[in-house]
Amino acid sequence: MVVKEKEVDKEVVAKSPKVAETTKKEVKKTTAKKAGAINKLRIKVTAYEHKILDMSVKQIMDTAFKFEAVVRGPIPLPTKKYTVNRSTFIFKDAREQFEMRIHKRLIDIISPSQKVIEALTNLNLPSGVDIDVKLM
Repeated sequence: MVVKEKEVDKEVVAKSPKVAETTKKEVKKTTAKKAGAINKLRIKVTAYEHKILDMSVKQIMDTAFKFEAVVRGPIPLPTKKYTVNRSTFIFKDAREQFEMRIHKRLIDIISPSQKVIEALTNLNLPSGVDIDVKLM
């Protein structure tokens, strides 16, 4: 397959130089992204009470700023509404809406150092706060 791709690229180069330049630029961009991959730490914090959530987000932000990390956020994420029929077959107009209030915040820490990651893992946050951490 690699040989076929090279043959196709040669044909494209022979037909139009503009297309060849754009494909070369795209290849350079993708290799630059792979070589200098910027690590990003994405933290998703969820809780039922917004006051506890805001306090825990503030703790996370303070520890990140203490080690001079670049932080984006906190970004509030929406709550969801669930609609349920009262009776399954009759009275379709009679519906109930329930709102389950799970407050969410999203924080991105760009290119975190090892000290920042250790400090965030050693944080003592209140109960009822769930944290999802992803390294991107």
